[in-house]
Amino acid sequence: MTKLEELIQGLCPEGVEYKTIDSICKNICSGGTPRSTNKNYYGGNIPWLRTQEINFCEIEKTELTITEEGLNNSSAKWIPKNCVIVAMYGATVGKVAYTNIPLTTNQACCNLEIDGNIAMYKYVYYCLTNKYDYIKSMGQGIQTNINSKVIKNLEIPLPPLPIQQEIVRILDQFTELTTELTTELTTELTTRKKQYEYYRDELLAFDNSQSKFSPKLEQLLREHCPDGVEYKNLETLCDISTGGGPPKDGFSKTKTPEYTVPIISNGTGRNAFYGYTSVPKITKPAVTITARGTIGYVEYRDYPYYPIISLLSVLPKNPSFLDTRYLYYCLQREKYIVPTSGIPQLTVSMMKKMGIPVPPLPIQQEIVRILDHFEMICNDLTAGLPAEIEARQKQYEYYRDKLLTFAPAQ
Repeated sequence: MTKLEELIQGLCPEGVEYKTIDSICKNICSGGTPRSTNKNYYGGNIPWLRTQEINFCEIEKTELTITEEGLNNSSAKWIPKNCVIVAMYGATVGKVAYTNIPLTTNQACCNLEIDGNIAMYKYVYYCLTNKYDYIKSMGQGIQTNINSKVIKNLEIPLPPLPIQQEIVRILDQFTELTTELTTELTTELTTRKKQYEYYRDELLAFDNSQSKFSPKLEQLLREHCPDGVEYKNLETLCDISTGGGPPKDGFSKTKTPEYTVPIISNGTGRNAFYGYTSVPKITKPAVTITARGTIGYVEYRDYPYYPIISLLSVLPKNPSFLDTRYLYYCLQREKYIVPTSGIPQLTVSMMKKMGIPVPPLPIQQEIVRILDHFEMICNDLTAGLPAEIEARQKQYEYYRDKLLTFAPAQ
């Protein structure tokens, strides 16, 4: 019998009582955001946490700081260390963190000061982490928002403190091992991606370095553009549009015989898929770029789709002059710089001014052939790494769920 089993048998053999978050906290509050146009409110000595920094982690420092003036001119307030914080807005809604320092937060953070006589803050953190999918499912609206009432009403099992302490010890150990392995695999994945980016950038530099990639490409460059490659603005090359709101009619979260057209939001990877509709807005191959949040995430889409929520769609006006996949590689290579004042975002007008090299179509197609090959090799090499990371994470989540599942007290 393990130590945990002994503790459970000795302290709560008849089951464990479940309590609401509200009942185990000394204080529950949200924060506030000083007016962003006043520079005197930022850059002080007060740590200020935003929801996008909450990601199942320990908070030891914050990306931004505010001044006393900023604190006094907002609803932000100090919260002590060893608090649990839940994101209530945007892409991180439902994610959890715990504090290692006193700090302030924005208004979309639900800050929980746990009563240490009843529960360990780290135990509560693990319980809420285990409820992430459920908390997220309670969200409403396009940005998937929740309010503090949702969190206050959550119930978690509350065994005696010695049992909580042993569960925290076990999960801390699991977390450390999982983090070490994930870091190892992520480093390898990053190396593979950098190799691919290096080859892509070399091919699109047009500085006479292309000859090392393909004799055919070298010959084409010599024949078609011996004096260099012309750069053109996207305004003359492409039609650029911004996605709006989701379709009001004809919408399904899952694919059905009637709703087969993907709705693509301003997200990355699988997180970009919002649902399905029946009529596409974009019917030709296009390149999409995220305009807010993770700005500059580029995807090539060769299927009809319905863009929403600040997703930019870029389509060549003349595919016989500009290959869409070549455009994809050019835009993937770009470093997108946006204004820091107000809400950072990439706009259609900014995209129109962007210039890309436009060699003759045969050269574009040869570059695409080479980069498609490089991309395939890179993807083959890295496909197993994210899968391994995901498998380790699922294994950790499985044991966490087991440790935090108790029979209710009779």
